[in-house]
Amino acid sequence: MGGDRGDDGLGRQAGECGHRAVPHPENIRIEAWAACREHCLAEAVLAMVECFADVSGVRPTAVDRVRLAEASDDDLLATLLDEIIFRLEVYGQVPVDVEADEADGGLDVRLAVTGLADVEITGAVPRAVAWNELRIGPDPYGWSCAVTVDA
Repeated sequence: MGGDRGDDGLGRQAGECGHRAVPHPENIRIEAWAACREHCLAEAVLAMVECFADVSGVRPTAVDRVRLAEASDDDLLATLLDEIIFRLEVYGQVPVDVEADEADGGLDVRLAVTGLADVEITGAVPRAVAWNELRIGPDPYGWSCAVTVDA
């Protein structure tokens, strides 16, 4: 999966995937993009994780599956990121890889996770997803999203 391209979206090609953090006062603002909605959602999870943890070179210790019910695209984005925050707070799990597939309008998500103690913490751990300025949808290159996460 791709990471920060650092090009402000300029030069993005159809089918490319990636993510980045963008400046935002006191919170975490992430953007993600991919060829399809499901990959865009997975990139958003990776972007959020990269804002607070270095998972490069870390191997997963478990694989979990999450099923999100049919909902609007905005709801799926917020619910998926909320699920990641919940797993951080309750189980101390950090995703090191994510795969998402459409399932009857909802989402089947595979999370390859490791323990919070096994990663280097590089920033503030997210606490909640903000609905203000949350967006996800098709764009000329596939799909893109942006969301602010309270840290």
